[in-house]
Amino acid sequence: MRKRSKLVGIILAAVLVAGSLAGCSGKAAADGGAQTISVGTMGTYSPYSYEDENGKLTGYDLEVLRKIEEIDPGLHFEFQAAAWESLFPGLDADTYQMLANQICSNPEREEKYYLTTNPYFTCVSSIIVKKGTTGINDLNDLQGKKIGLTVGDSFTRVVEEWNEANGNILDIQYYSEDITTILQDIDNGRIDATVNDPSMAASKAKLQGLEVEPVGERLDASPTYFIFKKDDAGKELRDRIDKDLETLIKNGELSKLSEEWFGADYTK
Repeated sequence: MRKRSKLVGIILAAVLVAGSLAGCSGKAAADGGAQTISVGTMGTYSPYSYEDENGKLTGYDLEVLRKIEEIDPGLHFEFQAAAWESLFPGLDADTYQMLANQICSNPEREEKYYLTTNPYFTCVSSIIVKKGTTGINDLNDLQGKKIGLTVGDSFTRVVEEWNEANGNILDIQYYSEDITTILQDIDNGRIDATVNDPSMAASKAKLQGLEVEPVGERLDASPTYFIFKKDDAGKELRDRIDKDLETLIKNGELSKLSEEWFGADYTK
């Protein structure tokens, strides 16, 4: 009898454990069972990726992904801030499953990573100088001056390609730090200019009290994409988010979000 009672007790315990696990599974299903996606972003690249006054990561790029959460409850994005130079290595090492940081396409990225087929913004390149500077309207005007650029970003490529085609007349100073340091160096006179997004420069100037401004005509305009590791999981996630982006484009929500952030539709 004792052996039988002991056996019954073991069976009851197993049933209770199974019931407990089933309860957890049910809760996850009730909550939508969303897949959590780790997103690498700088968190210092306002107005596209930055911390608000409450310490929450926000910005246009991140809010696009939050819009995707609304139409695709099976996805939940967790944003991780990191320096620009660590974003792609982090993606390679599976620290992140995707990147969101106003990233444009180039041949190296297309070869090594998956990019969304649908862009979600058009990134503009302009010369940025200390406020009140005169005599600088195009890249030719930067001959004999110091121009600061971030290693490996799309704005740097625009300048490097122009410089190579024009006899390498520019004195380029490369930075591994993000654009904040470059703008600070323009503000305090260490360098004369950079090339970057004018809306970013305006946002930084406002938030940090920097005396910088864009000048001249825009040098380039390139679509921006979300970036994924080039493996099966990366392709599956890219395809899913591409489908969600297409929905946001067709229903007008992506254009509406751009209007809210910038006062104009920069998604086309």
